[in-house]
Amino acid sequence: MAAIDARDARLIERLHGELPLSDHPFADVGAQIGMSEEEVLERLGRLLAHGVLTRFGPMYQIERAGGRFVLAALEVPAERFDQVAAIVNAQPEVAHNYRREHALNMWFVVAAESAALCDAALDRIGQASGLPVYAFPKEREYFVELQLPVLDTTRSGRDGSSA
Repeated sequence: MAAIDARDARLIERLHGELPLSDHPFADVGAQIGMSEEEVLERLGRLLAHGVLTRFGPMYQIERAGGRFVLAALEVPAERFDQVAAIVNAQPEVAHNYRREHALNMWFVVAAESAALCDAALDRIGQASGLPVYAFPKEREYFVELQLPVLDTTRSGRDGSSA
């Protein structure tokens, strides 16, 4: 993964919560953190291009628009994990996946414009991987504002201590 500097970290932290609703939201964000609109857009583009950020955009309640959102899991043999992760990640409906220490060791989120498209993506993953896909459709919605800490680029110790 590409390194980020302190200005990248500050931008990520600022964009984590909300984007101003204005004619020039990136100029507004830049003004709040001491950057020009051009710098904000350049840094955001670079962070996305280098995979530091995998997505930047709004969150929608897809079911209100007729879509479907499913948390799914696979039990993947350790020696096939990377191969199966590539299959899962190749599906445009997959938002992200992550490894867990559990029998169901690969979890991923599928979002599609319709239940049929969601099911088709899950079927493709099952067919391509040769593994059963366990799907857990959303039954109830909870609002949890997930805010992840931004890496401190000034520290180098694994325990967070300064070098």
